[in-house]
Amino acid sequence: MDQKTPLAETRQDSLSRWEFIALAAALMALNALAIDIMLPGLQQIGESLNVAEENHRQYVISAYFGGMAAALLIYGPLSDRFGRRGPLLVGLTIYVLAAFAAVFAPTFEVLLALRFIQGVGAASTRVIAVSVVRDRFGGRAMAEVMSLIFMTFMVIPVIAPSLGQLMMIFANWHMIFVLMAAIAAAVTVWTWVRLPETLHPEDRRAIDFASIMQGFAIVLSNRTSLGYTLASTAVFAALFGFINSAQQIYVGIYGLGTLFPILFAVVAGMMAVSSFVNSRLVSRVGMRRLSHGALLGFLAVSAIWFAWSLTGPVPLTAFVVLFALAMMQFGWIGSNFNSIAMEPLGHIAGTASSIQGFIQTLGGGIVGALIGQAFDGTVTPLAAGFCGVSIVALVLVLLAERGRLFGTSAPGGH
Repeated sequence: MDQKTPLAETRQDSLSRWEFIALAAALMALNALAIDIMLPGLQQIGESLNVAEENHRQYVISAYFGGMAAALLIYGPLSDRFGRRGPLLVGLTIYVLAAFAAVFAPTFEVLLALRFIQGVGAASTRVIAVSVVRDRFGGRAMAEVMSLIFMTFMVIPVIAPSLGQLMMIFANWHMIFVLMAAIAAAVTVWTWVRLPETLHPEDRRAIDFASIMQGFAIVLSNRTSLGYTLASTAVFAALFGFINSAQQIYVGIYGLGTLFPILFAVVAGMMAVSSFVNSRLVSRVGMRRLSHGALLGFLAVSAIWFAWSLTGPVPLTAFVVLFALAMMQFGWIGSNFNSIAMEPLGHIAGTASSIQGFIQTLGGGIVGALIGQAFDGTVTPLAAGFCGVSIVALVLVLLAERGRLFGTSAPGGH
């Protein structure tokens, strides 16, 4: 299905295509906001809350991913049973309250607990934003819209570290959470006022154990969906690994200090550009051709970066160029892999998005945390992580496609 569904035509007339894209992007961007705005403040958080081990500061990021992974399996079945709006608004409310409560966290352990709860709320945006897109679009049309959403979503990684750094200059880390809660509250109001229900009453599924297990079986037994979900997990692990150690690399290794958000924004901007290019090309070239080529490019750049790091320190310019090239490929991989994984599962979009999000967040978060914790004062662990996960992703795509790359359609769903 490459066109809008009848539901979109009857239920979303009041919401223009561009407002729909902007709202879906804002919902997904709350996840990036909760992560990226924290990065400049990790050092001060560690000092303020007496965190002795430098790498342990990364747990502020890991706890958030943990809460999200724990809740992702809940929101899918809920949204397939009760519709998209209700569970989404509940999750957004949890996100806002947890972010505001974190302002008053007296210890690092309490802060981690609140970050976990914030992740529980954020899981609703990860699952339901994808579900409402799948409710309205399918096939290459979905890939095009997801690319535009991803491009808009990438505005947050461009500006969030700078916002965090601004808070650190004029206030302290507590104000980062105040700003985060305020932005999330604004998105919550926008969602409540403007987002209509996108799930047809006849498409609602019972929320009993047997129905949930049936949905899981459908998702996990689909060869294409499972293969691309796992491949996405591997690639996202690389991004999570970078996020965990970004502050230590830019500030600790390269001594950028307050300039750190600028280079972070440059790389995020490259991802936004590549997502826009993908949205222009995907309807003509196809999801598989674009994403398979990008995955091979991602692997090639990562291999060069890893080999260079083994010979000695990688200069800042070389690091930024190689990393930006890798992230440009990522912009062509993420949205296309997700669209391919969702394509055969439109009839259970909520459950499918829930399971896929759970696998990607839990698997990517764990592997990304391992990459981050391997930080040793050089970029070698990160480069090795990028190279390793790209090889794993390529193997998984080959399995999903029965050994064939650059096809125009799936070789078989199971």
